[in-house]
Amino acid sequence: QVQLVESGGGLVQPGGSLRLSCTASITLDYYAIAWFRQAPGKEREGVSCINSDDSGTFYEDFVKGRFTISRDKAKNTVYLQMNSAKPTDTAVYYCAIPLYPATYCPSSMALTKFGTWGQGIQVTVSS
Repeated sequence: QVQLVESGGGLVQPGGSLRLSCTASITLDYYAIAWFRQAPGKEREGVSCINSDDSGTFYEDFVKGRFTISRDKAKNTVYLQMNSAKPTDTAVYYCAIPLYPATYCPSSMALTKFGTWGQGIQVTVSS
């Protein structure tokens, strides 16, 4: 069974930076990878997605210009670089693989389009 593992979370001050990592028990080369987040009392929402061949990256409006998704195939890791962090970015962050076809990001970040999830990592933006 595929396992995704997030790391790199923690406490960051407003305006600061943090880099999340997502790695797996399998090679991620053939999969699109997305990042989601879930704040307390709120529904899980999509944040960003990267195609398997890095041909496209996608961001929700609320992180555009602040977050960057990238992939290091040598390390079998997908990153989410969070810059200019805001308190509203406080959430548990998850990485996920789409359902078939798993190579490209779906047209929407609906939860039902993703079938494999990590356990999540807490990010807290606070002074």
